[in-house]
Amino acid sequence: MFDLFTGNREKAREALDSELKKEMQKGTRIVRITDAHSLADLDASLQGGGLFNEKKIVIFDGIVGGGSEELAIKLLAQLPAISQMKERFYVLEGVLDASTRKMLEKHAEDSKRFDAEKKGERTTIFALGNALRSSDKKALWIGYHRELQKGAAPEAIHGVLFWAAKELYLSAKNASARERGAFLIAQLAELPHEARRRGFDLEYALENFALSGT
Repeated sequence: MFDLFTGNREKAREALDSELKKEMQKGTRIVRITDAHSLADLDASLQGGGLFNEKKIVIFDGIVGGGSEELAIKLLAQLPAISQMKERFYVLEGVLDASTRKMLEKHAEDSKRFDAEKKGERTTIFALGNALRSSDKKALWIGYHRELQKGAAPEAIHGVLFWAAKELYLSAKNASARERGAFLIAQLAELPHEARRRGFDLEYALENFALSGT
């Protein structure tokens, strides 16, 4: 079964983060799949808890509206099966066209749609994305710790930074900016895997990323 969160990405992400907070406190493993992952990663996320029947929650973050058509088609094809699974899944997207949203809502157990941000509305965690795009190391560092103190999950922060890197790449006006965007995307895509290999929490891996001044 899966729940759907769409519309304003900041509001949707904050609502999902709030909903998952209790599960995170209980130590439930959160698996976040973005359009930087492979088809094999998506397939693996649909498997059970493994040998020890580990409890996990899977978030498909920006796949349908992302840059990988292959992943989007794969996920859409799997929606009927996902809706019948006992495991808990979430689909997090931005603003979608009506037909795509209805396709997702058809299979979702619950759907939450958030209004688009109004002009002048205060931003929160998304200020981190601006700091990353502008290479403002100080703002990135301060903003990262501010969001942690407010209770933002490291997985949510990672998702925002990845989104910002992708935006930087897609909107690049010269080769240098495009190269930097590609570098950040690769770094952030690898970060959770590297943290697990080295036995680090994602929180500390992100701290090192912020300190690196990338």
